[in-house]
Amino acid sequence: MAGILDSIRTLFGGSSASNPPQAANDPEVYKDFLIFAEPIAEGGQWRLAGRIVKGEGEAAKEHKLVRADVFSNREEVEAATLRKARQVIDEQGESLFL
Repeated sequence: MAGILDSIRTLFGGSSASNPPQAANDPEVYKDFLIFAEPIAEGGQWRLAGRIVKGEGEAAKEHKLVRADVFSNREEVEAATLRKARQVIDEQGESLFL
C-alpha cells in the first residue's frame, strides 16, 4: 500500500520519503543569493531541484526550485540546477520571494 501512495504523491508533485532531496556539497554564491542543488532521485534518473536562499537565520528567505527536467547522472543535473537558478535570479531578483 505504501508503494501505491508514494506513486500517487509523486504523480501529483509530492515526494517519496525514500527519495528525499540531497543537497550538493556546498552552495554556490550568486549575486548575494545561495543556490543549493538538491536533485531528486526518480526511477534511476535525477529530477532538477534545488533552493535559492537570500539572507541568514530567521531573516532568510527561501525559494524552492523543482522542474520537470530529468537527467541520467547527478553531475549533469547539479550543473543544470545551478544554471536554471542563476537564470531565475537574473529574471526575478528579490521579487522571487514575494
